[in-house]
Amino acid sequence: MNIQENYSLKHHNTFGVEVSAKYFAEVNSLDQLTQILRNTSVRKFKLLFLGGGSNVLFTQDFDGVVLQLNLKGISEKILNDNEVLVTSQAGENWHEFVQYCLNKNYGGLENLSLIPGNVGTSPMQNIGAYGTEIKDTFVRCKVLNLDTLEVEEFDHNKCNFGYRESIFKREGKGKYVILDVTFKLTRKNHAIKTEYGAIKSELENLGIHNPTIQDISRAVINIRQSKLPDPKIIGNAGSFFKNPSIPMDQFLELQKTYAEMPHYPNGDLVKVPAGWLIEQCGWKGKQIGNVASHELQSLVIVNKTGLASGKEIFDFSTMIIESVNEKFGIDLEREVNII
Repeated sequence: MNIQENYSLKHHNTFGVEVSAKYFAEVNSLDQLTQILRNTSVRKFKLLFLGGGSNVLFTQDFDGVVLQLNLKGISEKILNDNEVLVTSQAGENWHEFVQYCLNKNYGGLENLSLIPGNVGTSPMQNIGAYGTEIKDTFVRCKVLNLDTLEVEEFDHNKCNFGYRESIFKREGKGKYVILDVTFKLTRKNHAIKTEYGAIKSELENLGIHNPTIQDISRAVINIRQSKLPDPKIIGNAGSFFKNPSIPMDQFLELQKTYAEMPHYPNGDLVKVPAGWLIEQCGWKGKQIGNVASHELQSLVIVNKTGLASGKEIFDFSTMIIESVNEKFGIDLEREVNII
């Protein structure tokens, strides 16, 4: 295995921030991973495991070892006439994995089309979009325990999924590396979800009245491409902030002033779109230095010039958080991992 020193991470984070790692290696198998982790000279440094680099913001050089997980492979197990287990290795590209499933006519992931990143990072933040989350089809994942270097299995309950959260972002953070993920998908009786976002109207634009799971994917891709910037063209990490959930009494008080405030029930709380809050504060399309809020979706922060530092992007996000808090009394939480 080739361990490189002072390695640029510019092409390993979708913001395109120019930072470097003290040491860097690409890992292509579990054997390689355990081999490098048994190296005592490696373990004395901080460790960072990278997938697709789509949910991370580097604010400085990483003074440790960055391991790029490149585990590849997809396998299937037919359960019955209507159900199949599909297991993907952690290094598979998420969107390509979704398309693989759709090509097999396996349903359940179509609403999650075109989300950036790799499969291995999908359970960490319970990725979701258009009425679907990973937890809806997730069965289990295999992980490497970094203390014992033993492979363990986490089922749905053990992952303790929440809104853009899991055990891997809380008490298990830094303790495990996800190796593969297994989903239970449908083969025939697909649950078509069209009620969230602009899916219905996009299907109407396409002239589709009885959509298949492939049609749903196509609609989602069209919607995302129409309002979200391509990281290959302009650096970004997708949605930068979580949608906040606030107490009902706080929402009702805000509604007196902002009658048009969009909202969705979330148990005893009310979820308010972060993008709407940010836009109301005047940030949509606003640029400061090298950083901007995207002109079509204020929830997305972009490296507008391609020259932004991670600190510039972080400081820009802080200004957004402060302005939303001042106007609405709501604290936005960053969805992107800050390093």
